[in-house]
Amino acid sequence: MRLLALSATGLLSVALAGCDPIEREKPAAPIADAGAVSSSLVTSLEITAADLGARIKELADDKYEGRGPGTAAGEKAADWIAAEMKRIGLEPGNPDGTYFQTVKMVAQNVDPATSSLKIAGPSKTWDLKLGPDAVFLTKDQKNKTVSFTDSDLIFVGYGVVAPEASWNDYAGIDVKGKTVVMFVNDPGFITNDNTLFNGQAMTYYGRWTYKYEEAARQGATAAILIHEEKPAAYGWGVVEGSWTGVQSDLVRNDGGASRAKLEGWIQLNHATELFKAAGLDIDAMRAAANKRGFKAVPMTGLKASATINQSIEFKDSRNVIGTVKGSEAPDEHLLLMAHWDHLGKGPSSDPNEDTINNGAVDNATGVAAILEIGEKIAAGPKPKRSVTVLAVTLEESGLLGSAYFGENPLIPLGSIVAGINIDAMQPTGPAKDIVVVGAGASQLEDTLKAVLTESGRVIRPDPMPQNGYFYRSDHISLAKKGVPMLYADSGIDLIEGGEAAGEAAGKKYTDENYHKPSDEYADDWNLTGIEADVKVDYEVVSRLANNGEWPNWYEGNEFKALRDAQRK
Repeated sequence: MRLLALSATGLLSVALAGCDPIEREKPAAPIADAGAVSSSLVTSLEITAADLGARIKELADDKYEGRGPGTAAGEKAADWIAAEMKRIGLEPGNPDGTYFQTVKMVAQNVDPATSSLKIAGPSKTWDLKLGPDAVFLTKDQKNKTVSFTDSDLIFVGYGVVAPEASWNDYAGIDVKGKTVVMFVNDPGFITNDNTLFNGQAMTYYGRWTYKYEEAARQGATAAILIHEEKPAAYGWGVVEGSWTGVQSDLVRNDGGASRAKLEGWIQLNHATELFKAAGLDIDAMRAAANKRGFKAVPMTGLKASATINQSIEFKDSRNVIGTVKGSEAPDEHLLLMAHWDHLGKGPSSDPNEDTINNGAVDNATGVAAILEIGEKIAAGPKPKRSVTVLAVTLEESGLLGSAYFGENPLIPLGSIVAGINIDAMQPTGPAKDIVVVGAGASQLEDTLKAVLTESGRVIRPDPMPQNGYFYRSDHISLAKKGVPMLYADSGIDLIEGGEAAGEAAGKKYTDENYHKPSDEYADDWNLTGIEADVKVDYEVVSRLANNGEWPNWYEGNEFKALRDAQRK
């Protein structure tokens, strides 16, 4: 139950409504309902590659400027999704009669020209430039300038406090006022020690979100992660591209006062130099941090100073929700979920550079998929239970839109039979398998297996559990509340090219397109594999919407007790 305990003080502890730390500005875009926008698509009532392609192409269009939440262009994408829901026959999913759930958010943007992070050593000062050297930001929602000086550095291993694992990287040391430095992922991953945590499968403790939360609970002034590509599962380009520019958050009751003043990442080469200047060997420290009994080590002689100048703008974004009402049990819902947002436009001084992060794969594909399934279900015959289609916002900012829905559900959580989350489907052609992220979690996999067997396909367990994808998409926001969720991803064993081709395609996307402007739609995409997978998702939803079953988490799963309590 460790993840559930964390959630009380983790991501979902952010305020979901309330304070007004500085004067509230008007939303960047008017809150329109579906009647204010029209969809000109012409789609069939069947699930087809052509229909999927049309929707993906629309959502990845430059006119939405990368679907940044709270931006005028980005919120037009939400308007279009609502209009598409209305066009295909979904009823408004909000009890207030609209297709929208307003999510109060804050957009913060660090000014790279006037912001700085400096580490002073005995004989040298490192002036770490925002972007190429380090990435840093603040969760302070009240102050446009945040600064501190001469904060002692201390290495805290992996920054983990896990009582059930008898692990405490902060034991015996007071980090109040200090800058904590730590590695990414879990203890045991880099050393391949399967006796620690979940071995090669990342836990929530390995996620950067947790590490910043724990540093704040410990009273640190600043928290810096040492970026390494293998344990992070992505290169520095993803860090720089994802966490510079405008960053979004939910409105916090305390205006962010409970968080460290600075949260950031540092390149490995700079970290190595800093350890050396403190008389430490980074490899020896990494080895020590991967052993039980590790004690935090002061980085003697090093002091951090920083100034963050930022803009702060309070805005509204929206989850978009539509429903096909059930004929016999309309209060019982099957949920289809995908996030509609992406990174928006990135900063650039070159007017000829493409800065629009279109997010064609991530996640125009998922939104296209849930709309396609919703359209087929709405065409009839009516399901016995309701089927609700939910496109959430602010996923890229930390799963915030789904977290908001989990805290403020428009459907009682105990009435949600189960859900499927679709995120970033790959246009790689049909596969013999479907990857289940976090496989072995719930009885939803039994239904999926039965559907796949009929077409000669199989479930493939998550091939990269060390990357923590189970904790990196929106299903986790409802799983933490007890709702059984399935996160089924594109297969790897391709009919043409086998596993080698599937793995190569996945690596190419991660290396070249993930969270980059190059994630764009192309008319020559092979969408037959996505079509096949969406048909599988439809069949799973259709069966559960008509057979009366209530799938649960498997015995031993950390979420089962919550679900059992809901069902009572």
